[in-house]
Amino acid sequence: MIRYLFLIGIFLGISEKGYSQINESDTVRLQTRLAITGAWQTGNVAMFTTRNKLDLTVAPIKDLVFKTQNVYLYQAFFNKKADEDLSSRNFIYWKPQKTVYPFLIFFASKSFRRNIDFRYFAGFGATWQIVKHQGHTLKVALSGIYEQTNFSKALFNKNEYDGSEKITTPRATVWLFGKHQIVKDKISFHYECFLQPSIEKTNNLRWQTEAGLDIFLNKKFSFTTNYLYTYESVVTLGQKDFDSILTFGLSYQIRK
Repeated sequence: MIRYLFLIGIFLGISEKGYSQINESDTVRLQTRLAITGAWQTGNVAMFTTRNKLDLTVAPIKDLVFKTQNVYLYQAFFNKKADEDLSSRNFIYWKPQKTVYPFLIFFASKSFRRNIDFRYFAGFGATWQIVKHQGHTLKVALSGIYEQTNFSKALFNKNEYDGSEKITTPRATVWLFGKHQIVKDKISFHYECFLQPSIEKTNNLRWQTEAGLDIFLNKKFSFTTNYLYTYESVVTLGQKDFDSILTFGLSYQIRK
């Protein structure tokens, strides 16, 4: 028999109405959103998956906003770990209510599945708000970063990278974000995509697409479904260069 367990996250606070993804350009001083999604299957196939995401935006002073996005993914088949990924993406924005505004970024992550012991990059860029009005948001951003990745293996799908467990490269980043209310305060759709080519190596490319749908159950909770697709052109030998995952669960949001 197949069963799916939708995991429930409880995060204390208050919320006036549903907003789904948090937006650094909102004028509120504090926003946070916790989404816990997953699946559990038993029987002929034993599988457990959970993907948890905590976003936080704080405006300590006027015109300055700090935003952090943290994700934890775990998967196991027949009680054997298949995935354990952790990532933290952090921004500092200056005057994000403007049409164009600058930011600093720092990212750190590790991935059991991709044999990444530790990856970090840092850089700066600017965001352009193409659409900003009630119910709809559309943004694009450009940035330059410097990245270092420490792998647990030194053999790769591209032979020119063999022999070293560390790969460093500067990258450009093109980023797209959208959030749209399909039914006001009831159903919201959001998506986030980025492309990161290496400036030095044309064969070193990474991109990611994430999309989600929120159905608001009340003023605090929403049912959420999330699809994530990732691609990396340089991976350790024996690993595929893409992954995708579809999860379901609940989210809870605070705005003050």
